[in-house]
Amino acid sequence: MYRTHTCGELRIENVGQKVTLCGWVQLKRDKGGMIWIDLRDRYGITQLAIEESTAEKKVIETVDKIGREFVIQVRGVVIERYSKNDKIPTGDIEIKVEDIKILNPSEIPPFTIIDNTDGGDELRMKYRYLDIRRNPVKNALLLRHKMAQEVRKYLDAQGFIEVETPVLIKSTPEGARDFVVPSRMHPGEFYALPQSPQTFKQLLMVAGMDKYFQIVKCFRDEDLRADRQPEFTQIDCEMSFVEQDDILQTFEGMVKHLFNQILNIEIDYNFPRITYTEAMEKYGNDKPDIRFGMEINNISNFVKGKNFVVFDSAEYIGAMVVKNAAKYSRKQIDELTEFVKQPHLGAKGLVYCKYSADGTFKSTVDKFYTSEDWKIISQQIKAQPGDLILILAGDKYKTLNALSELRLKLANELGLRPKDTFAPLWVVEFPLLEYDEESRRYFAKHHPFTSPLDEDIPLLETDPSKIRAKAYDLVINGVEIGGGSIRIFNKELQSLMFKNLGFTPEEAENQFGFLMNAFKYGAPPHGGIAFGFDRLCAMFGGSDSIRDFIAFPKNNAGRDVMIESPAPISQQQLDELGIIIKNN
Repeated sequence: MYRTHTCGELRIENVGQKVTLCGWVQLKRDKGGMIWIDLRDRYGITQLAIEESTAEKKVIETVDKIGREFVIQVRGVVIERYSKNDKIPTGDIEIKVEDIKILNPSEIPPFTIIDNTDGGDELRMKYRYLDIRRNPVKNALLLRHKMAQEVRKYLDAQGFIEVETPVLIKSTPEGARDFVVPSRMHPGEFYALPQSPQTFKQLLMVAGMDKYFQIVKCFRDEDLRADRQPEFTQIDCEMSFVEQDDILQTFEGMVKHLFNQILNIEIDYNFPRITYTEAMEKYGNDKPDIRFGMEINNISNFVKGKNFVVFDSAEYIGAMVVKNAAKYSRKQIDELTEFVKQPHLGAKGLVYCKYSADGTFKSTVDKFYTSEDWKIISQQIKAQPGDLILILAGDKYKTLNALSELRLKLANELGLRPKDTFAPLWVVEFPLLEYDEESRRYFAKHHPFTSPLDEDIPLLETDPSKIRAKAYDLVINGVEIGGGSIRIFNKELQSLMFKNLGFTPEEAENQFGFLMNAFKYGAPPHGGIAFGFDRLCAMFGGSDSIRDFIAFPKNNAGRDVMIESPAPISQQQLDELGIIIKNN
């Protein structure tokens, strides 16, 4: 072995021991007569001490050659440190160096390898193997490792078995765009990389493997953002002979286990459950952050009929109360108005009313609404003296979306979303189908195998837009962490679902015949869930981005700038695959 101990291991009780350490040079300090080196590995930092007057000549000569990030081996004796450092676990000791060896020199790195580095994102991604040496990234990967171990520990204790499913599968038309892989042995035919193991885990239920899980790579060719990568990891799970409550209780237990084991947070209550409709009405989106109030109120019935054309002509009028914000300046409110008028939100303006501490009201529409009117409105939405009332009007769902974004913006500005506070909840009863005006057809809100509520099944023949699904999402702090559903396991119902999605019987057979065929042989009632493992790690690590919790991530353009991928392939490879590159 090159070393007897790691750089994070030695303590005051090791004083007097002869040890051998290996690692990277974090820093060298020459104070004239004494040289100190901070030696680093993934376990920590240990200080090395070289006294020039007593050290052997070859040690001094070697130390003179050493620079940042050199890989070295050192032998010496553990001594008590004169000037102790309480910021690191090894801060009570140092190593009096007797021998030192350069195992590998290093060029000057392109950025400083410290916690608060001077390297930008692209530079750090290009030299990711150096970036991982920094504590924030190293600790993120260690957290990811511990999370994976605790997931396996919990699910194993619950009787789940881990089964690997194929990576080269068949392209299906639902969901995001597939990554496709050409087949050399079958010219003109392609594999697809799985967007999820959905059909395989259902087949495992037919196969009798009644509790399955997998921490699995998934692939989606879609636009990227901070919490999205073209390849990502799911905790993928399925269970047989269960109803929705069984799944929610099982995986609520898993999330509580992770909070307890990773963050030492005990959650001793059942996660709240709200319907999709309630989430949209109260929060304007289906992944609400419930750490703070500021809920959206429909005030259409209380403000129409006062000759204010903006309200009278609107489909929907929504209001929310910002506590203790009546002191907001006109400039601050103008900034909020400009925010909601952004093209992607589309509001034409923002109406506000200040409910002053003395009980008076001052609004932008005083011409149309009296103090008595505002008193009635404030009672309905539970506004108090000192609060600010903000109102948007227009198309219902566009207005709810704008109010949702405004709510989150205000909460961020007011410090109402601390990263160390967590508020999980389940959102249930999603719509089964969504209608697309452009293609004039329905699409599955989740996927084509999601079961409708029993009482809504007749609507498949009469009014598909009103069907609710046995679908559920786990949301924490405004982030969708996981989602799933009870599956259709009846061939006739699955055929009816395909019909509503616009599949001909031939298309359904071509795409999903293997699954439909399996249902002929005794498919059990089953359902499942998949968690975004990268998102879960980022949330537990206090980050908005998943990239630092992935060892080798892609950038926002979907490129790996370290290995320069994607990249062209040779003409010989193209010829073998029968592929011609078409220039657009």
